[in-house]
Amino acid sequence: MDDIVLEIKNLSKSFAKNKVLNGISLSIKKGSVMGLMGENGAGKSTMMKCLFGIYAKDEGQIVLNGKPVDFKNPKEALENGVAMVHQELNQCLDRTVMDNLFLGRYPTRLGVVDEQKMFKESAALFASLNMNVNPHTVMRTMSVSQRQMVEIAKAVSYNAKIIVLDEPTSSLTEPEVLKLFSIVRDLKEKGVSFVYISHKMDEVFQVCDEISVLRDGSMVLSTPTKDTDMDKLISAMVGRSLDKRFPDVDNTPGRDYLEIRNLSTKYEPRLENISFTVRKGEIFGLYGLVGAGRSELLESIFGIRTIASGEIILDKKNLRFYSSKDAMSYNFAMVTEERKLNGMFGKATIEFNTTITNLDSYKTAGLLSDRKLHDAANREIKRMHTKCVSADELITSLSGGNQQKVIIGKWMEREPDIFLMDEPTRGIDVGAKYEIYQLIIQMAKDGKTIIVVSSEMPEILGITNRIAVMSNHRLAGIVDTKTTDQEALLRLSAKYL
Repeated sequence: MDDIVLEIKNLSKSFAKNKVLNGISLSIKKGSVMGLMGENGAGKSTMMKCLFGIYAKDEGQIVLNGKPVDFKNPKEALENGVAMVHQELNQCLDRTVMDNLFLGRYPTRLGVVDEQKMFKESAALFASLNMNVNPHTVMRTMSVSQRQMVEIAKAVSYNAKIIVLDEPTSSLTEPEVLKLFSIVRDLKEKGVSFVYISHKMDEVFQVCDEISVLRDGSMVLSTPTKDTDMDKLISAMVGRSLDKRFPDVDNTPGRDYLEIRNLSTKYEPRLENISFTVRKGEIFGLYGLVGAGRSELLESIFGIRTIASGEIILDKKNLRFYSSKDAMSYNFAMVTEERKLNGMFGKATIEFNTTITNLDSYKTAGLLSDRKLHDAANREIKRMHTKCVSADELITSLSGGNQQKVIIGKWMEREPDIFLMDEPTRGIDVGAKYEIYQLIIQMAKDGKTIIVVSSEMPEILGITNRIAVMSNHRLAGIVDTKTTDQEALLRLSAKYL
């Protein structure tokens, strides 16, 4: 067919005895958005890596514009008009925006890099996308959401005809999501096609023309968006229907346990005079727009950021943490937002990542016990339902959601009393999310105190007892989850803007 720009035929891929893709076929039309969904470990990332030449396929054919292709690396794919924006950003953070845009293809003049041309073309690119970005800005000074938008602009700069977006909105604010959708629609009109990988069903129905679902390495559904609904998608993804998106929040918070009193931080972005109290066995939500100070607040409590003034009071005892090690000694644990940057050791195994924060527990006669280490890793694989071949696999061989399960399992091994969770279900499929919600609620019922940050409003309303709303690095208000709604949260999140 003339309007088919990319066709994947009978694609198969195995790792050892584990068949990850089993005869996958998929067609992408010119100027369309194909939503690609599936549980973590279903094969979405593996299929895209086969397309980009990161993995060599075992069987099958990839046809681009009517011609069979077999890219040997991502550079070859880019040069042929196929680009990908990864969920885990790989950028040179100490270089400028325009350096990152032109990496590997610097324009030169008389043998010298032409920075004037780089700036001019970068500025024109952002103007064409209605993005307000200074090409001279150093990447490290930008938020995750801003860096994600730069990566999307970079894909566009290659004049790509097919762009794969992997969880593109996982770090974006609501206005930025709308901006992304606007860019996608504009590029669609120019004939650009998209593969849109996401776990956010509301978005998939908003922006995708067709939806395909992978389950256990097989294509189980491929249909026009208008011909399906959320229930059918969930059933296709998990192989069963989920009656509701969130379990019953049936924990009973007890006495006041953790108090944050007049907390302010020393360095930018500065938190100002934050005060709240969390009860023992409570699930306490933190909501706010990206950049409101939610992550900074968790990092300050956990000893990662320097506190200028204020108090942290645990069970009526004043504490001051100068490092995360101090916080851990009082049985605090923290899941960070960016797992790849500061949540895991990418070159190490699942076993290493599971046991690294609790090594003293795995010693026999003062020496680390291989058996105890292995038992701990397998215990958390089983508890978290992590999809993997064995605990000896590199953590980077897992899907993003399964990496997150390993990270949560690492902290579960310490049996924390206070669990700080920054976007714990980011990039995780609907079935795995439900399991993590159940885990959070069970921990609260067991008397653990949980503070959870989430950008997803249905999630923060679905799994908490109370919600504190941040606005411009200040506390805008605290609401009871049962008696509040999305409108009230949005109103508070805009209070100090």
